[in-house]
Amino acid sequence: MNVLKLTTLAAMLLLVGACVTINIYFPAAQAEQAAEKIVEDILGKQAPKEDKGVWLGTQRFERIAAGLLNLLVPQAQAAQPDFNVNTPQIRQLQAAMKQRNRSLKAYYSNGSVGFTREALIEIRNQSAIPLKERAKSERLIAEENHDRNALYRAIAAANGHPEWEPDIRSTFARTWVQQAESGWWYQDTSGGWKQR
Repeated sequence: MNVLKLTTLAAMLLLVGACVTINIYFPAAQAEQAAEKIVEDILGKQAPKEDKGVWLGTQRFERIAAGLLNLLVPQAQAAQPDFNVNTPQIRQLQAAMKQRNRSLKAYYSNGSVGFTREALIEIRNQSAIPLKERAKSERLIAEENHDRNALYRAIAAANGHPEWEPDIRSTFARTWVQQAESGWWYQDTSGGWKQR
């Protein structure tokens, strides 16, 4: 009889546990917005002004809809991701990348360096780099890639989801290309080089 009670209790606990599911998905839209802001800052571009009227109306509608949904369907709370995290490490990385971009811009413009599909940069045409600048360009690229890798890791870690790093990297890879100036080079998904 005790075995039956124990088995029944275990089955009930398993059933209750199965009813509470927290889906932790990668919030791509939030990641894209944050990536755009970060990349625009690093590349020295002005962020587009947002239409506050439309934004406020959308926010109000979303708040009302979310409140109504919460009343109808109780939810398990998971930490909300924040891709606009502003940790000292992220600020430091972003500042270093922004400073370095001043030197890298010439290499992007002459086509010697391009954006890779892994959200990094690499030499695309070494002959476009003067011989006396090659060591400098290689050092800049190594430092930039180190900081980019650290940035993607830091954003994922700050959100408590280190497993999101590949998704964050993919988001940044697309954003670097979208924000690149006309004439800059990037790798497509197959690894071939294209000019923006």
